Amino acid sequence: MGQQAEKTKKKVGKGHYKPIIKRSKYWPVVQLSKHRKEFIEEVVEESIKRIKQLRPSKKELLEELEVIHYREKMRIRGNPWRVDPPDDLAFWNDIKAKLLDISTNKENAVSVEDLLRLIITRYANEVAGNFKPNKYRFVRSMVKFGLRRLLNASRVGGIFAIFKSDYYLTDKIQLFGEMEHIRKLGKKGTLVMVPTHFSNLDSVLIGWIIHVLGLPPFIYGAGLNLFNIKIFAYFMNSVGAYKVDRRKKNLLYLETLKMYSHRALIKGAHSLFFPGGTRSRSGHVEKTLKRGLLGTTIEAQRSLLLDKGPQDRKIFIVPVVINYHFVLEAPTLINDYLRKTGQERFYKEQDEYSTSYRIVKFLLSFFTKNSNISVSLGRPLDIVGNYVNEKGESLDKNNNILQIADYFTTQGEITEDQQREEEYTRMLCDRIISEYKRINRVFASHLVAFVAFRYWRSKFPQLDLYNFLRLPEDDLNIPYHVFVEEFEKTRQKVITLKNQGKLDMAEHMFAEPDEIIRLGLDNLGQYHVNKPLFLQKDLILTKSLTTLYYYHNRMDGYEL
Repeated sequence: MGQQAEKTKKKVGKGHYKPIIKRSKYWPVVQLSKHRKEFIEEVVEESIKRIKQLRPSKKELLEELEVIHYREKMRIRGNPWRVDPPDDLAFWNDIKAKLLDISTNKENAVSVEDLLRLIITRYANEVAGNFKPNKYRFVRSMVKFGLRRLLNASRVGGIFAIFKSDYYLTDKIQLFGEMEHIRKLGKKGTLVMVPTHFSNLDSVLIGWIIHVLGLPPFIYGAGLNLFNIKIFAYFMNSVGAYKVDRRKKNLLYLETLKMYSHRALIKGAHSLFFPGGTRSRSGHVEKTLKRGLLGTTIEAQRSLLLDKGPQDRKIFIVPVVINYHFVLEAPTLINDYLRKTGQERFYKEQDEYSTSYRIVKFLLSFFTKNSNISVSLGRPLDIVGNYVNEKGESLDKNNNILQIADYFTTQGEITEDQQREEEYTRMLCDRIISEYKRINRVFASHLVAFVAFRYWRSKFPQLDLYNFLRLPEDDLNIPYHVFVEEFEKTRQKVITLKNQGKLDMAEHMFAEPDEIIRLGLDNLGQYHVNKPLFLQKDLILTKSLTTLYYYHNRMDGYEL
């Protein structure tokens, strides 16, 4: 399997693929936006049906609405955001009054179902995106132009280099995988990309990759907090992002959000999910996934089979692994992770990267240094985790063709079975996680961090992780010649895993050990204030063991 995948792997050149759908009016996301009002109404009605299945009695439903009202009032008081609707408090005060009328059997009180519809309609309108083709093209061109000018200015040098075209983004951002396979499936069915999530740059990066592949725009859920920033809000509204408010964890909101995704998939809108739910705080490639939105792919596939029969559109899952040498937010992310897992045993260091100045500095550093990004596209899967061929047919382990309808059939009929579909969601999650491990590309920075951290950890086995991370820097050094020996032993193990098809490696990992180590050290130390790993005289040292732990975690789980 690994050798076959390697043969089909190629790198995109300077040119982009031709669009699979040339005219924007035929893009699924445009059709969705064109009928936005009708689509929202559909989401509302289907969400109501679903909620009534989950809370079938009037009493249960009323209790649910009372809990939701309480939680929403707590959100408004305790965690308000600038992007919240200006009538937020007034709306929920009105809901409180209507609940009181219902509980006291007031003569003109609205029905519980009308109140349910009122709340879900508000949620659906909050969530819904509003894609505009002209704005999309403008934003896409502006991002592409700006990043390319920056790349040429940093590589060529001089003020007039911004007008040169010597370097392309594909020189800096490398794409690997079965691109033609994915493009063919994009014509036959609905694609769902499921990338790993390490940085706030991921959404922009994946959007650019979709454009390079010649695929029509995808819809994706963006955290509502990002809409607090006006420039971000403009960009995301322009590309049709739908809003996800992670403060709202009540049943009505979550079911409305899932129904929005479900119905969009049925309409053929290609979608992007970050199934980890948020950026990886630990630096690990995702080991657990959120099942909510992934479950909508299975529900949508069943609905397509019920509505149109087994020969109609299929939904295809494309795992994606994003590989960075270094991550802008790494110190903040790992501190969040350790504070959550270690509680009082860990004390947060101050190393924030929230200002515009630091973001610009990061971009300049990234484009100036030899710090490429790679994006690995895994083999497409069906909604239960089987590989699919270029015709979109599902394959078993022996490459025999499977009928996806058989997964939803009971006594010859397509049926809904919630317990069965929950199991399919688990199967899909497990398969995506295994694909992440298989297509993960080892960079020099990942391996030098892994080797150094493991070396120091082995010297202090009596300490738990949190006490180990508080060791003074003076106790942590590795003679360079010792480090080279340990690094080379580990690299040979990584090469063996690559040959077995269990992971992938960047081309630079086949250079001489000294060259690889210098590249890894240079990239780890190029941005962070407290360098996680660096060479001084003949010693390998650290100024931030916690940040080093973050980068080490990228290689954790391969039994090295």
